[in-house]
Amino acid sequence: MATAGPDLLGALPAGQSGAARGAFLWGRGVDLAVFGGSAAVALALAALSAGGALPAWGFLLFVVGVDVAHVHTTLFRTYLDPEELRRHPALYAAVPLACYAAGVALHLASELTFWRALAYVAVIHFVRQQVGWVAIYRALAGERSRVDRVLDDALLYAATGWPLLHWHAHPPRAFEWFVDGDFVSAPWLAAAVGPLGAVYAALAAAYVARAVHRARVARAPLNLGKHVVVGTTAATWYVGIVATDSDFQFTVTNVIVHGVPYMALVFAYARERAVEAPRSLLARVVAGGLLAFLGVALALAFVEEMLWDRLVWHDRPELFGGAVDEPLLGPRARALLVPLLALPQATHYMLDAVVWRRRHTRPAQARALGFRSGDGGPGGGHGSSAGGGSDAGGVGVSGSGSDAGGRDAARSDAGGVGVSGSGSGAGGVGAARAAPGPASRDA
Repeated sequence: MATAGPDLLGALPAGQSGAARGAFLWGRGVDLAVFGGSAAVALALAALSAGGALPAWGFLLFVVGVDVAHVHTTLFRTYLDPEELRRHPALYAAVPLACYAAGVALHLASELTFWRALAYVAVIHFVRQQVGWVAIYRALAGERSRVDRVLDDALLYAATGWPLLHWHAHPPRAFEWFVDGDFVSAPWLAAAVGPLGAVYAALAAAYVARAVHRARVARAPLNLGKHVVVGTTAATWYVGIVATDSDFQFTVTNVIVHGVPYMALVFAYARERAVEAPRSLLARVVAGGLLAFLGVALALAFVEEMLWDRLVWHDRPELFGGAVDEPLLGPRARALLVPLLALPQATHYMLDAVVWRRRHTRPAQARALGFRSGDGGPGGGHGSSAGGGSDAGGVGVSGSGSDAGGRDAARSDAGGVGVSGSGSGAGGVGAARAAPGPASRDA
C-alpha cells in the first residue's frame, strides 16, 4: 500500500527502553529468516533466472501465493475481529466505500488514470513499509538520536527512490507496476540519475560510518535487524529495477520481500490477539496454526485472481478456465467492476497506513511488534493503549500508505507482481493485471 500495509513509523513511542527479546521483533533467528531469508530467496531466483515473462507457476507462487495473499491477511488485523470493528466502525465502513467511489471516478476519467493512480499509491506503500520496519528496529534497540532517524530515512528513500528515478528516466521497461504505461515516461530525468546516484552512494557511506561509530566509539550493540532491512532493501530494489530488465526478476525481488514479512507480522498479531479474544473468528482460524492462517489467505487470493481473469483479463485459462478470446466488458461495466475487484488492494493500502500506528497499538499489537509488558512499548503492557510519539514517524508494516504498493490487486498481462500482482519488484499486482504482455504488480 496504495498505502496498503501497516505504517510502522508511527507504531512506537519515543521513550522506550527496548524489548525483552533485544532488538528483534520475534527473535534473532526468526527475524533473520523472515527479512534476510526472503531477500536471499528473491535475489537467488533473480540471479538464476534467464529473465523473461512470469510463467504460470511463478504467477501462482509469487502473485497469488505471496502478493495477493498478503493483502488478504489484513483481514486478521481488521474485519475478522468484532471488537476492532466496534472500536472503529466509521473507519472500517468509510475506507472501502471511499476507495470504491474514488476508483470508479478515476476509471470513468480513463482506465489509464485509474491504474496510474493505484500504481503510485502502491509505490508509496512499498517504500513506507521499509521505512516502518527500520523505525521499529530503531525503537527496539533504543536508538533515540535524531541523526540516526534522519540518516536511516534518507538512505531508505534513496535506496527505493533512485531505482524508481532510473525506471522513469529509461523507458520502456520489460515490466510494469500494474499495466503498460502506468508509470509516467520521463526520459528528461536521465540527466538527474548520475548526480542523485552519487547522493545515494554518499548516504550509504554515511550510514556505514555511523554504524561503525556506534559500534566502536559508542559501544552500542549491533542493530542487526535494522542493517538487514536496509541492506536487503537496497539490494532487491537495485537488482529488480536497475540491474535487470525482466518481469520475472522484478516480480520476485518485489513481492517476496514485501509480502513475506508482512504476513509474518500479521500472523504474530493474530496469535497474540487470539489469546485476548479466544471466541472470535480470528482465534478459531489461528487455532489451526500457520497452515490454517495461510490457507484462508491463499483461498481468498485464488478466488480474487480467478474473478479478475474470468471477468476482466481472460489471459490465464490454463489456471482459471475460460477462453482467451472471451469478449471483454464495455467501458462502463469495467469502470464499475475493476475498482470493485481492486477494492481488497486499495483498502489494504489505506488501512495499513492507519492500523499499525501508535494510536491503534493495543497490547496484542505491541507484543507482535516485539514489545512485552513492562518494556515501555506501545500500550505499556496488557490493558493499556499505546502512548507517546513514535521516534520515526509512522510506518506500519506495510508502509506505503502500498505491497509500495503493489500489486496486490492488480497485475499486468505478462506477469510480475506487486504486492499481489504484476511482475514489477516495486509495486503490487495482486488482483488485477494488464493485457497480455509483461506483468505488472500488488505487500
